[in-house]
Amino acid sequence: MSRRVIASTALFALALSACTTVSVASNPIETRWVGHSAGEFFAKFSPPISDIDEGSTTVYTWRGGYNRIKQQGGRTASVSCTAKITVSSSYVIRDITIISDRPGANGPSYCTELLTAG
Repeated sequence: MSRRVIASTALFALALSACTTVSVASNPIETRWVGHSAGEFFAKFSPPISDIDEGSTTVYTWRGGYNRIKQQGGRTASVSCTAKITVSSSYVIRDITIISDRPGANGPSYCTELLTAG
């Protein structure tokens, strides 16, 4: 093979790889839900309370998981979770941002415990 063919192939491969974007989930909630159907999420946890269209995406405000739990240290607390969920035009979750959270039964985030369970 000539050097020109090898160099051209290498440049083509480099250019092609630059077009690929890989989304890395930044937390366990995103790891669990990004790429899944919003319908699956809302069926499991309750419907959203509002939505806003933003071009080809919709941003839902969701609140749920109302519960009374025993936290570490023996205290009991009423808890819930609020999130902004960005969904593509094909109803696939693209991003989840937690808006309000409380300490959970086993750690610092009730939302993480709720939204990543089973």
